[in-house]
Amino acid sequence: MTSFKHIASSLTVAFALIAGPVAAADLPPLREVKEIDQNMLWAGLAIEVADECPTIDVKKMKGLSFLWGLKSKASALGYSDDEIRAYVDSDAEEARIRDLGTAYIRASGFDPTTSEGLCAFGKAEIARGSIIGSFLKDKS
Repeated sequence: MTSFKHIASSLTVAFALIAGPVAAADLPPLREVKEIDQNMLWAGLAIEVADECPTIDVKKMKGLSFLWGLKSKASALGYSDDEIRAYVDSDAEEARIRDLGTAYIRASGFDPTTSEGLCAFGKAEIARGSIIGSFLKDKS
């Protein structure tokens, strides 16, 4: 999955638009903040599906707005821009999110290693009305 790097690019835009001046003191790593980390996984999965499935697009404005909201929420919790960037740009976090995404797709009954599997997963998420599905649109 290449999705975490796409998220990093989107959050860089968000950093330019939203200030987050509060310094963090004794905060857990962002990976441990479920409301941030889980939502990063959902956004990443949507981006991965859209990247790998020719019949599904990502709703870019909705996704970007969602990511801005996550950045704003992390800032409101007391995380600095540097801490948020470190989380988003981390190769270790990217690998961890990738593993979580792969496991989630497999647990949903789809093959995360093929375009066909990702397309079927994406269409199922759209039909289910999930958070992931809300970021996707079927072009077929």
